[in-house]
Amino acid sequence: MGIKTVAVYSTADSNSLHVKMADEAVCIGPPAAKESYLDTEKILKAVEDTGAQAVHPGYGFLSENSQFVAELEKRNIVFIGPSAKAIVGMGDKLESKRLAMAAGVNTIPGFDGVIKDADHCVSISRDVGYPVMIKASAGGGGKGMRIAYNDNDAREGFKLSSQEAASSFGDDRMLVEKFIDTPRHIEIQVLADKHGNTIYLNERECSIQRRNQKVIEEAPSIFLDAATRAKMGEQAVSLCKRLGYYSAGTVEFLVDSQKQFYFLEMNTRLQVEHPITESITGIDLVHQMIRVAEGYSLKHTQSDIEIRGWSIESRVYAEDPYKNFGLPSIGRLYKYIEPTHIPGVRCDSGVEEGSAISVYYDPMICKLVCSGPTRQDAIATSLAALDSYVIRGVTHNIPLLRDILTEDNFTSGNISTNYLPQTYPKGFTGRTLSVRDEKKLTALAAAIFVKKELRSYDLVSGKLMHPPPTKWTLVVMYQDKEIDVEVELVGDKIKVYINDETLEVKNSFNLASPLIQSEIDTEPLTSQFVSKTPAGHIHLIFEGSDYKIRVLTKDASELAALLPKKQKSNVSKTLLAPMPGIVKSVTCQVGDKVYEGQELCIIEAMKMQNSLPATQDAVVKTINIKAGDQVAESEILIEFQ
Repeated sequence: MGIKTVAVYSTADSNSLHVKMADEAVCIGPPAAKESYLDTEKILKAVEDTGAQAVHPGYGFLSENSQFVAELEKRNIVFIGPSAKAIVGMGDKLESKRLAMAAGVNTIPGFDGVIKDADHCVSISRDVGYPVMIKASAGGGGKGMRIAYNDNDAREGFKLSSQEAASSFGDDRMLVEKFIDTPRHIEIQVLADKHGNTIYLNERECSIQRRNQKVIEEAPSIFLDAATRAKMGEQAVSLCKRLGYYSAGTVEFLVDSQKQFYFLEMNTRLQVEHPITESITGIDLVHQMIRVAEGYSLKHTQSDIEIRGWSIESRVYAEDPYKNFGLPSIGRLYKYIEPTHIPGVRCDSGVEEGSAISVYYDPMICKLVCSGPTRQDAIATSLAALDSYVIRGVTHNIPLLRDILTEDNFTSGNISTNYLPQTYPKGFTGRTLSVRDEKKLTALAAAIFVKKELRSYDLVSGKLMHPPPTKWTLVVMYQDKEIDVEVELVGDKIKVYINDETLEVKNSFNLASPLIQSEIDTEPLTSQFVSKTPAGHIHLIFEGSDYKIRVLTKDASELAALLPKKQKSNVSKTLLAPMPGIVKSVTCQVGDKVYEGQELCIIEAMKMQNSLPATQDAVVKTINIKAGDQVAESEILIEFQ
């Protein structure tokens, strides 16, 4: 658009992509959000010093802070978003519910007031009836929210949610609503100008969540029919008109199995998942926000809004999906390649190769947006993109994302906000390979061994020191399996014989590339080769999941079996940090007798409070942490007698 930009950043983000892309950049303080991104005075000073005429707030931090908007308005600085009045009306969940009811919007039953303390929370929860949702009045983005099924849950949920709310929003007021079991989370995108024109841009299905934060979103929803879509859209528009709302915004609903829908909240800002709406409507929402802020009328009417194909957004996080569906991971991206070479793929990211993922902010790496004419096409493109997405240096959630996209309930559209715990009742434990996939993985590992072996032969004075072999007898070992294979090099094929079956791997891939683009029995295959050690350990990424495979010659495997096994460390008498973070509090002392399930400390990681309980009855022997300490994953926090 030809508009010059100024980026503000904390010292933790000094090398971030948005800082490099902007025309100017201003440092506004240390990593802690309260001392940088939430410090309105520092940002206002950056506006003044650079002569900026407008501010776009992005997705979080001050994007829904009415006081910040009011200060900009006083200084005649344009806020690229709604008015302070609209933010006040929708930013407080109590007030937003009252306004929604006045606008004729369906609402959820609950307590119409602020919860005073944990005892009050228990009392109100009993009156409303379990299960209840305890959530921050000023919250959003899944922060400060807990489901309570009983009094203990209510007491614990109030404490942790109010602490999160204070940390994330500077406002610890809480409220309680009836929790609707097995609902879908479906939201309506709205767009309005300053001249009273308001339209809705269809819906987004956001039901797949963990800890009330979205993981995969799609547009449109496979569940809605045209009549329900129209009713939800009309109620969303009615709410906007009641507010005098302008700019982009999102009205979120919970929808039950009978397609009855209830107002959840309104986000008076751009949503993280806005690209999928852009994909199916062809409307650039950020462009429209800037036009509206400048005072232009909308270029579109409701009759212009169509649904063009299907779009799926996979949120790629720096998280370990095997731990509670995603505990944060930190580190530096020493290798990073986005799959933008695939048609229909869009990557909205704030990182590049060399970027650091820190403990201070949200762990999202990228919004991977994949589109196609149909839902099946969008899923197929998503799978190809996830297989081709190279991320090294941090643990990430691609294994979980890819597994969801191939899971039967997801592919049939049978989902709700309970999808993850219902689909993975024991947590995500990794992809279950079919018999055919196991053979493909075995063949690929054997082919990589052969390629590596052949590459080790060297030319001296134009002659080979040793002629390379053309046949191998190997043992492939992974996941407690030992598979005997015969391998033969025939032309441009690596033939792998597994029992009575022959698999042909096309010898066209390059081990110097992180991506292996090959074929097995003429089927295209995209996988990733991470590393191989001299001891035969091969690290592969196959269909999104990591596999540590050992491939040895038959003779070497027989000798390796004679070596002593390394003993595992005994960690039964320790409390380990499940993820990197900052210690917020320690609730035990040396000598205390603690009981299984008792909270021992709270660690904050990427804006989420995590209570760490004792895993057994014990006596505290040593405490190695105090409030304010930064800890690493697997660090010993507390030792027991």
